[in-house]
Amino acid sequence: MEQLEALDKGQELPLQREVNAIAIPFGTAEPLSEDCIVSVMQARGGTVTVAVEGRLYLIQGADLDALGLDPLPRPTLSEEASDEELEQFVWDQLRTCYDPEIPVDIVELGLVYGCRIERLLSGERIVTIRMTLTAPGCGMGDVIAADARNKILGAPQISQVHVETVFDPPWSREMMSDEAKLELGMF
Repeated sequence: MEQLEALDKGQELPLQREVNAIAIPFGTAEPLSEDCIVSVMQARGGTVTVAVEGRLYLIQGADLDALGLDPLPRPTLSEEASDEELEQFVWDQLRTCYDPEIPVDIVELGLVYGCRIERLLSGERIVTIRMTLTAPGCGMGDVIAADARNKILGAPQISQVHVETVFDPPWSREMMSDEAKLELGMF
């Protein structure tokens, strides 16, 4: 993650290879060609938001080599982890998920309404996350949910992750943590 912290907002980089980036706010994959010049907008949670010709794209951690950086491996957890460590891992991973346009994680934004870990008779665990979006029509909802799912599946004890997007209660700024409001200048 240190390599992402070294990226500066506005820094321009040529892509080292073609990469399928996620168009913001539509959530669709689009190819960006090798040698395309991108401008860094945000680097958080293992992803980089870049601008190309006035459009925003998300480059995921596994594709950071397109920016000349080391790709990020999926987060992992020891097979011997306790139930408490497993729950902490899930929440820690949720705190690395960002809306590509907002420099605050989804937990601090108040988008995560709940997280439940259930143990099956086989010993496997299923994680169910209830979350919302800042706006019902947000095209990035599936992308944020997939990011959370992929990161949480790094724990070998977890066999499935379900992300349920709900809009009741509707999200409002009051759901944000004080730290998030401070980061976004809302105090």
